[in-house]
Amino acid sequence: MAVEPEHASVNGRKKPQRPQRTHREVADELRARIRSGVLRPGQRMPTQAQLAAEFGVERQAVRGALRILQSEHLLTNISKGAPATVAERADRAAAGPAAPPQPTTVALAPRIASAFEAEHVHIDAVCLTAVSLTLAMGEPLRQIYAGRLKPAKVDVRVLLPSRSIDLAFPVPVGGRQGHDDPVHERWLAQRNAQGQVLRHNLLALRATHGIDVRVTFRALPFTPPVKLYLLNSTEALFAYYTVTRSEAQIGQESLPTYDAQGVRSMLFAFEQGDGLRDTTFVEQSHLWFNALWETISSELELTD
Repeated sequence: MAVEPEHASVNGRKKPQRPQRTHREVADELRARIRSGVLRPGQRMPTQAQLAAEFGVERQAVRGALRILQSEHLLTNISKGAPATVAERADRAAAGPAAPPQPTTVALAPRIASAFEAEHVHIDAVCLTAVSLTLAMGEPLRQIYAGRLKPAKVDVRVLLPSRSIDLAFPVPVGGRQGHDDPVHERWLAQRNAQGQVLRHNLLALRATHGIDVRVTFRALPFTPPVKLYLLNSTEALFAYYTVTRSEAQIGQESLPTYDAQGVRSMLFAFEQGDGLRDTTFVEQSHLWFNALWETISSELELTD
């Protein structure tokens, strides 16, 4: 069955053109298909011509998207003469010194899903709101409910900024005006909501699958300039919070703020046993986390 060209003329008139997708947007869609299992490890991809027709883009955009996925170790055998192939280990992100840094939205979920293959899952995290962690937990939860994973025990510890401190970010560009700070209140609501969702989703595994689950939060007396995820005492995933000027929509008002988009932060992976540098980084990261947990952090309640 022939596919009607997106901009075919009708009665001599051209249809109004929609903005073409970028090669990064095409890569995002294909990556999502690989991560969700729609495109399986070892499966041949559609040809570049077929992808170009599906997404309504030039082949150059398709080739750019495929190169991105190849750099992320999700595709192999990329060439002009044959369709690419989904990598055999596409469900796992590489770690160690050879692993390229990847956005948190790309790298975190498959690494956490891999960590859930252990009988006792232990995850520690230092972050600003737990948005990325909550999103990434969706993947192992789906696999547990599908019967592909069943750990016996899950222990999650999360360090988040205290509600009572003056955050370094997010903050209004002009600084706080008195005691009323809608930017701080928005951050607090997001921190509490994400933490509550994370705790609820994990604790539900007790009733549904009989898994021993413990989720604990503690409050930091400072704004963390980095995010850190420690998985089963063997991996450390590290990213910087890069502060930029942006606009925050609060109610009907748009406020200029200094903030960081943590979900886009580039995540660097370190794995114990992958050389002295990586092993030492993982060990020191655990020492740093435990020191904060046991000394200057305080009890945190995810309430208003």
